[in-house]
Amino acid sequence: MLRNAIIRGRKQDQRFREICRYRLIDLPLIRAAQLFMVLVLALGIPSASSAEPHGLELIKVAAVGDVMMGTENLLPADGGVSLFSACRKYFLGNDVVFANHEGTLTDRGRPTKVSKSGVNYCFRTPPAYARFLAEAGFNMVSIANNHINDYGPQGRRQTMETLKKFGIAFSGPPGTAARLTIRGVKTAMVAFHTSAHSHWVLDIPQARRIVAGLAEKNDIVIVSFHGGKEGRGAQRTPRKMEHYHGEPRGEVVKFSRAVIDSGADLVLGHGPHVPRAMEVYQDRLIAYSLGNFCTGKGISVKGVSGYAPLLLAELDRNGRLVGGRVVSFIQTFGQPPKPDPQNRAARLIHKLGALDFPQSNAVTPDGRLRRAGR
Repeated sequence: MLRNAIIRGRKQDQRFREICRYRLIDLPLIRAAQLFMVLVLALGIPSASSAEPHGLELIKVAAVGDVMMGTENLLPADGGVSLFSACRKYFLGNDVVFANHEGTLTDRGRPTKVSKSGVNYCFRTPPAYARFLAEAGFNMVSIANNHINDYGPQGRRQTMETLKKFGIAFSGPPGTAARLTIRGVKTAMVAFHTSAHSHWVLDIPQARRIVAGLAEKNDIVIVSFHGGKEGRGAQRTPRKMEHYHGEPRGEVVKFSRAVIDSGADLVLGHGPHVPRAMEVYQDRLIAYSLGNFCTGKGISVKGVSGYAPLLLAELDRNGRLVGGRVVSFIQTFGQPPKPDPQNRAARLIHKLGALDFPQSNAVTPDGRLRRAGR
């Protein structure tokens, strides 16, 4: 606990330094104040900054899993205008609206993956479709996944250019981090995957260093990872290395807890194409897989693969989970996500949490998130 408090105290150091430039406070006084804050965090001593009075200012995050709006001959019949019509209202009023963009936004390049049968398993969404992301409210996406390279360097480069054009921050390639400033709160997101073209989820020591570096300069750090095996049989979250078609897909529990120990405040997983459990660790939320959300005709949405959770998480300015809920959507082939009156995604995530993380399950039976420390 003390070590974790020291990590959190580092985030305050930059603020102290900025204040001191203008108020002529010397370094020994800074260190004394910082030590006091570390003890407050470690021992749970109430303070004015850690209290939670009525009207506490929150950082609100809306997050979904895989989004692939359509590809070449499998585009929406209406041109994409209704892709997010049923969920847009849930994005409104949130400070961060996140998704994993599963594929490219390009009309350049050549396919890099063709099966022996000649089937092309590459996703090429028209660049113009990026406006649907922006209009829905998405302001932060991961492009660290196994489809960002579907059309080679040209497609990857155009995807990044397109996201920049529409004002959507992204992370994926080594050295990239999405950054926002929310009412003075510096917020960063860094995304990991199992491929060399992204931050590498398999190198946990390096991931810790990356996150610690971001935590030094930002108040809130979000980590996204694309990992774990895939398919309807991948709902459980094991505490070991996972594989898919012989490829190592990460030790997602070890990775997620390690990055939180290094300063991350929220971990958003995706990749298995089904929902997985969520847990609260060190007062921070880990979503091990947000599954599919808006994947059109290119990704299977049969059974639980069509369960589409929309996570609404509320964090305090120090990154601790304060509240929120999982809103259940459902996908059917070729249709945009729609609200699910049976609440299947939230119920499944609660059930999986009870099985995989009985002491730290983050989701109640009705989909509410358990507050930190409760």
